Amino acid sequence: MSRVGKKPIPIPDKTKISYEEKILTVQGEKGTLTHTIHPEVDLKIEDGVMSVTPLTNNRNCRAIQGLTRSLVANMITGVTSGFERTLEISGIGYRAELKGNAIILNVGYSKPVQFDLPEGISASVERNNIIKIFGIDKQKVGLAAASIRKIRPPEPYKGKGIKYAEEYIRRKAGKAGAKQ
Repeated sequence: MSRVGKKPIPIPDKTKISYEEKILTVQGEKGTLTHTIHPEVDLKIEDGVMSVTPLTNNRNCRAIQGLTRSLVANMITGVTSGFERTLEISGIGYRAELKGNAIILNVGYSKPVQFDLPEGISASVERNNIIKIFGIDKQKVGLAAASIRKIRPPEPYKGKGIKYAEEYIRRKAGKAGAKQ
């Protein structure tokens, strides 16, 4: 049984929700998100609380119930408070700067790398080595952060590269010197 799918989703006061013909639209302070609901589940909205109910009781339907509940809860969180992901750049001479809707990364390549931010995503750069990604869609924020990290992933010997702020880099011992 899906434990996540059974939990009700509270709807904040300033959030408007419309659900018609398997299309859910959530509108809040930060923007509007739309999602098509899977045909094996249905949504019920009553008294400021939304619940996801499966139409049948098979294993696949229960899994989709939990997934749908998580997606809808993330939509509501996104339009009310938004999502943020923080990246740290470490390495001598490594830095980032924001130019318009693009991030220019100097991370050890012969030329600076330009990363264009997707639509609906914004960013800020602090102290030339901390990048913060903001947005209302959790998937887009995570994908943008992963794409930036992929430009120069952290390496285990010196720890240079782009990493998530909460990520721990397990360090490896370097090459042992030749014995004399």
